[in-house]
Amino acid sequence: MGRYVRATAMAILPFTAVFVNSAATRAEDLSQFAILAGSAITNTGPSVINGDVGLSPGSAVTGFPPGIVTAPYALHQNDGVASLGQSDLTTAYNVLAGRPSTADLTGKDLGGLTLGPGVYSSGAGSQLTGTVTLDGQGDPNAVFIFNIGTTLTTGSGASVALINGAQGANVYFRVGSSATLGAATMFAGRIFALTSITLVTGTTINCGAALARNGAVTLDTNTISICPA
Repeated sequence: MGRYVRATAMAILPFTAVFVNSAATRAEDLSQFAILAGSAITNTGPSVINGDVGLSPGSAVTGFPPGIVTAPYALHQNDGVASLGQSDLTTAYNVLAGRPSTADLTGKDLGGLTLGPGVYSSGAGSQLTGTVTLDGQGDPNAVFIFNIGTTLTTGSGASVALINGAQGANVYFRVGSSATLGAATMFAGRIFALTSITLVTGTTINCGAALARNGAVTLDTNTISICPA
């Protein structure tokens, strides 16, 4: 088991209220999106998306089919729902960026760490090789925020493990540029990327989303499932 990092939950409680008030109060809100992109969405292979897919202001969506968006979810291609989603994404991204850090992980591989609730910052890029374990400490409302200055990159077969009540719905990765999830990564939580998100072959996001403000989301035989309501 890797190093255990604990941060005070009091420092992150205000975030939950702000996020709920700003981005999760509409019937068709950000939490319904499994994918949201700014410029394009590209898919290769039989990807399965269990959540809404949105693109705004771009109009280039390719690879659906063979990719499928499962009912009752829908593809929103440069429409009002996608535009509203992007507005909410910008709000949420900025709220995340403004949360005070409770631990600095700059230069540390997330793999092998066990982390308690907190706001984890990195002034540069973050790497996940192996497994990062998020420990809810018995609190299903425990919040985990990762504020990453530039890129998020996971190695092949990397994973995010949730224990002791931790929920993917309360895990947020704000990425200052782009994120790349390596082949067969098992990910949990929502990625809020300023630019683009790439999922390499076989990657799964279970209880989470790939949300890109300005760039593209690129898929290759992936499964993405939003968190249960």
